[in-house]
Amino acid sequence: MKNRVAITGMGVISPIGNNLKDFWSSLQLGLCGIEEITAFDTTDFSVKLAAEVKGFDPTNHMDKKEAKRMDRFCQFAVAASEMAIEDSGLNLKSLNSDRVGVIIGSGVGGINTIETELKKMSEKGPSKVSPFFIPMIISNMASGLVAIKFGAKGVNMSVVTACASGANAIGESFKKIQSGMSDVMIAGGAEASITPATIAGFSSMTALCTSKDKNRASIPFDKERSGFVMGEGAGVVILENMERAISRGAHIYAELVGYGATCDAYHMTTPEPNGTGASSAMLAAIEDASIKKESIGYINAHGTSTPYNDKFETLAIKKVFGERAYDIPVSSTKSMTGHLIGGAGAIEAIVSSMALQDGYLPPTINHLVHDECCDLDIIPNKGRHASVAYALSNSLGFGGHNTSLLFKKS
Repeated sequence: MKNRVAITGMGVISPIGNNLKDFWSSLQLGLCGIEEITAFDTTDFSVKLAAEVKGFDPTNHMDKKEAKRMDRFCQFAVAASEMAIEDSGLNLKSLNSDRVGVIIGSGVGGINTIETELKKMSEKGPSKVSPFFIPMIISNMASGLVAIKFGAKGVNMSVVTACASGANAIGESFKKIQSGMSDVMIAGGAEASITPATIAGFSSMTALCTSKDKNRASIPFDKERSGFVMGEGAGVVILENMERAISRGAHIYAELVGYGATCDAYHMTTPEPNGTGASSAMLAAIEDASIKKESIGYINAHGTSTPYNDKFETLAIKKVFGERAYDIPVSSTKSMTGHLIGGAGAIEAIVSSMALQDGYLPPTINHLVHDECCDLDIIPNKGRHASVAYALSNSLGFGGHNTSLLFKKS
């Protein structure tokens, strides 16, 4: 018999709020977190906008010495984990630490540190490279540092599946509890890739939006969409054996009931044109949950604001739900947060859980021009109140990675 899995704590560092309350309030208000890039001089760059985290002070979550030895993505992960643990009400010291695990994904890892230290080496020589260079750049270090800080001695790993990393981390953690391997999992994703090389690289691929108008930059499903907007931050959830959560009187945001993961096996960066891989992931999550697809009441789309993704994800949803697809509210909160790459699926899992708890479906903001290829109910511009029993969250990554998480109202 499979264990049921509860979400009992959530932590967020994002472009629209550095805690769960502010993040959810901003989503309900339809606030846009996109502004001109301040992390570096964009004079020679065609891309001028990003969704940066604002007002983040790592020393609110760790001492100054610790912070200096972490890349920014790790700082985000530790901070979001601390908030999620506190939110859950768990006393980790009272638990069997061997049954508390951590899986935190990152698509890019310590790119800030890589760029900083390579410049230092070029200008001052190899002896000036930080002795913490390697542990600061490797993607698994977010998961490792969270385990060290909170004494979690169970399964510990990092998932690297590009833009699906955070969602896969939560899905794999779900399976650890469902199978009985773990009692509690700290799971999510973190990214801090608003850097010169990253922006230049994605720009060379023509993947990023070059609009200078923040309200016409990240515009998922809009006919004038031209690329995604880079975001940063972290989302972390506490997953817990449902029976255990109920017995201790925990607040349960939602129940995680299904997980689907597939691959397009088609192209390095372009989604499979018929949406077969994405539709298979959604169907796998629904089958895993042992529910009827007619039960799905909301979909948090991957919805990147790129021409191909939004068109093919729309096709995938239609492939799964047929004519009923037109009756299912579908929104992309990347219109507000930008695209957090490895952190995207994690914060969107939090969005989906909050949507179920509060009966509120967040909008796809800044939608102006209808696209006949993206003709679903995308909750344009203004969110709506709706009581929904089940919500799907999609995450699709370079390499053809497709992930769907399925949540049930608690």
